[in-house]
Amino acid sequence: MDKILSTMKNPRHIILAVVALVLFVGTLLGVRAFVKNLKIVNLPGVAINEAEPVTDDAPELPTPGPVAPPVDLPPAWDGASRINIILLGVDHRKDEATSAGDARADSVIVVTIDPQTKTAGVLSIPRDMWVNVPGFGYGRINTAYALGEGSSLPGGGPGMTSRTVEQFLGVPIHYYAEVDFMTFVHLINHLGGIDVDVHQKVKVDPLGPGADDRVIPRGIQHMDGMIALAYARARYTADGDVDRAKRQQSVMLAIRNKALDPANFPSLVARAPQIYQDLQSGINTNMSFDDAIELAVLLQQIDPVNIKRGVIDYTMVLLETTDDGQSIFKPIPDKIRELRDEIFTTEGAASPAAQGADLADLMRQENARISVRNGTFNEGLSLRSADYFKTLGINVVAADNASEVTTVTRIIDYRGSPYALQYFRELFKFTSDSQIISRYDPNSPVDVEIILGDDWSLNNPMP
Repeated sequence: MDKILSTMKNPRHIILAVVALVLFVGTLLGVRAFVKNLKIVNLPGVAINEAEPVTDDAPELPTPGPVAPPVDLPPAWDGASRINIILLGVDHRKDEATSAGDARADSVIVVTIDPQTKTAGVLSIPRDMWVNVPGFGYGRINTAYALGEGSSLPGGGPGMTSRTVEQFLGVPIHYYAEVDFMTFVHLINHLGGIDVDVHQKVKVDPLGPGADDRVIPRGIQHMDGMIALAYARARYTADGDVDRAKRQQSVMLAIRNKALDPANFPSLVARAPQIYQDLQSGINTNMSFDDAIELAVLLQQIDPVNIKRGVIDYTMVLLETTDDGQSIFKPIPDKIRELRDEIFTTEGAASPAAQGADLADLMRQENARISVRNGTFNEGLSLRSADYFKTLGINVVAADNASEVTTVTRIIDYRGSPYALQYFRELFKFTSDSQIISRYDPNSPVDVEIILGDDWSLNNPMP
């Protein structure tokens, strides 16, 4: 600690160091269980069992899927391009009901920052989102953390969660940061509490079951650490977990405002060593200290009105239950892609933000690299189709045969190319969202892969 502080040339660096920690911790909030007792339906993939303590008389657990191979995360941030950070709120407390001590990733939030336009975005992902965990199959997104920790994979739980979110959203995750609940409480107390804009009355239980429940009214309310944590984790309001995600983001903004208020700088400077010592043990991140300070400087320059806030809500998912009784959120790909593009691009979503613009022009400007593969017995279909696509302004860089035969055309999105995907959806007249597959891969030589099926072979507009 002394060595770190001795490298700081003036009090401003001390302020920024503390602010960096404050901003990291402040965006990590706890989220608990979601909707239960929902209708059972058939779902893709085999569900992953969440990690449970194993005893001598416990039944033998099924063999997990193949261990995910090491995956190189995107290069370190260059300080100038867009940066994406996954924030995990982790509950390290021992579960009184089961005596289980395993940590749980109860909150998954992705923050994106564009240094060029001085804009930012925050996207909350429900912990029960049904996703494909690389190397393990389908499960709730919070299982990625437990699987990464239990299997000693590169980056542990945060690393596996980062790769899962990359594949789910189709955007690169440059850094991760996780914090436990009590560190979050200490942070807010070090700030002297925060002032939160409460939009609807809510009942909270700061210390668990008991007589300490309290009602927080609407309006600007001052909260200490325990009250703020309880407020962010409260479940029982009209829109359940959607309301909770919005409360989390309101708390994030309140922490940002308090941390960046110049009136608080003298106190932060005076207590910087103590704050750093108290908080550092509860934070785990792969971001360098220098990058954290640079990020804090950047966040100071972003007006709150330029911070987009998004929540994957009930209009973007199907509330379902797996055959083994897990309550889950099954994503509606089109809806989530639209929200992703709104949060993670300066231009916003292809629809409705770009409504009125020519979709073909947007696709050409995006200039996604496309490979065309023939999944039929129609010899030469990929080459003829590639030539036709080029006349439409599509950037085809490869054409060959697929390793499989398919009756319906499918598209694999490796990099997140919203305009290309929307254009192809209309070109191929897709009737099912399952024909577009998000499979983020930073090492892919192409952005989008088209696997032509019999539907295109038998009915297409090619001359």
